[in-house]
Amino acid sequence: MTDPLVVGADVYPQGWAAVALRRGRVERVVACATFREVLDTFPDAAAVGVDIPIGFALDEVRTCDLAARKLLGPLWSSVFLTPPRRVLDAPDYPEALERSRAQLGVGISRQAYGLRARILEVDAEVVAGDNVFEVHPEVCFRAMAGRPLTTRKATWAGMWIRLDLLHRAGIDLPPDVGVAGLIPPADVIDAAAAAWTAARIASHQAECVAAPQNDERGRPVTIWY
Repeated sequence: MTDPLVVGADVYPQGWAAVALRRGRVERVVACATFREVLDTFPDAAAVGVDIPIGFALDEVRTCDLAARKLLGPLWSSVFLTPPRRVLDAPDYPEALERSRAQLGVGISRQAYGLRARILEVDAEVVAGDNVFEVHPEVCFRAMAGRPLTTRKATWAGMWIRLDLLHRAGIDLPPDVGVAGLIPPADVIDAAAAAWTAARIASHQAECVAAPQNDERGRPVTIWY
């Protein structure tokens, strides 16, 4: 494939922000209601980087989550610990909290449980050997910078630091990037970072934070950058 299309996807409140790159340049920015819509919009994508956990550890915290936290240094808390499937299968947060404490000895954050529907949505779509890979935008930006960042993306300075890193990587987001105001800028920026890693995967340049470990469905569990 001479000029492969690659895609980065990031969750936002109404669905998914998706950024498509070709030859390292932004080709499209779209808003999708579901992850299946992302895949259907870009059926020829060589690689799709998605900012959501893919695969579960059976009885413990995922090794890749701990490795990503260590890699990020000051911004370690941006990586939440993905609970086992049984915890996310809980029908409500109090039950999930109880299951997590019983199984892991620690609780589960409301943020992690709040992403339950999106995690299970992607889980239902991705099979072993697919072209979908888990990424984490802050890990991507750390790789672009060559060092841990210290400024959070929610700040004005943090947003511009990340836009500058994308620019240096050849990725310039268009001025109407918000898709008529539908997508928060931070989520488009994160999707662009995910697309950067998808391009590295397609060109066999990507690395992962920890050696992949197969989950119960035979999928390699790790975070790529």
